[in-house]
Amino acid sequence: MQKKIRSQRFICLDIFLTLLTLSIMEYFYYGLRAVVLGCVCVAVSVAAELISLRLMKRKFTADDLTCVTDALIFALMLPAVFDMKIAAIACIFAVTAAKNLFGGRRNMMFSPAAAAYVFVLASWKNSVLMFTEPHVHTGVFEKAENLVSSVSHSFNVTGRMSVSDFELLMGNVPGAAGATSILLLAVAAAVLIFRRDISAGAFVGTITGTALLACFVPMGSSIGMSVKYTLSTNMVLFAAVYIVSDKRIAPKKNYYAFFYGLFVAVFSYILVLTTAKENAVIIASVIFTPVALGLRNLENRIETLRADEALKAAGSDDIPADQAEEAVADE
Repeated sequence: MQKKIRSQRFICLDIFLTLLTLSIMEYFYYGLRAVVLGCVCVAVSVAAELISLRLMKRKFTADDLTCVTDALIFALMLPAVFDMKIAAIACIFAVTAAKNLFGGRRNMMFSPAAAAYVFVLASWKNSVLMFTEPHVHTGVFEKAENLVSSVSHSFNVTGRMSVSDFELLMGNVPGAAGATSILLLAVAAAVLIFRRDISAGAFVGTITGTALLACFVPMGSSIGMSVKYTLSTNMVLFAAVYIVSDKRIAPKKNYYAFFYGLFVAVFSYILVLTTAKENAVIIASVIFTPVALGLRNLENRIETLRADEALKAAGSDDIPADQAEEAVADE
């Protein structure tokens, strides 16, 4: 049990470090305002966690600091000039309603960051989908001017993009800076998968499903352009790393997690194709939460049946029951 707890804390630390790297890139493009927004989200989330756990008569532990990574994920999906009061309200909603109301970190139903994003998207759509150009630094208390649509919007509507591959790779395009740097997100994905911090099955399922649909039903002028731009816009890569592949929600086995990611990819692609809705993968990840829960329940039933069979075998073959249960758990 102690080993599992340590492992969860190391996962949280690894994810935090990759998010910190993305935050540094966001500071480079948008200045101090972006950093302050992230700090506000973290501070409000920690306060909401402390208060809600206190009201539920639960003790705050180091494991509850996952609210910090959830807050950073949410902040990185927002425009750098997003209203901090609205961001604070969304963080309170994420911690209290989307997380602790359903049982807290031990019984996660939704990604708190995804739930918070859908909340602001439904209530403040115009604010969450308008951005400043890269390298335009807005003061912490200044009102943003000359806002523009994201590159995702341009691609969804026209099927084309007017930016170079290098700019797209580096994230030097209008949008949420934390979710546009394809190079950093690719490195983060490789590191987190290698260290088993995220579900490899869910990640591969999301990317594979999106790429295949972009091939069979292309949105751009060619299949190659369609695949490239589909994977690099609408927060597909960001969501595949930090939301769909969240081990607290995705099925444990990579086989089941792959199909969960595939379902999310198919639904979100169809949503973009038919409605041109930006960042549909975030919406799909929340809608398909019952699928993840159903697959996890199926996994638990299969494990229970296998454990029962192992116990029966232990009784007939004189194998100690505890060794039989350990063998099933190891598999």
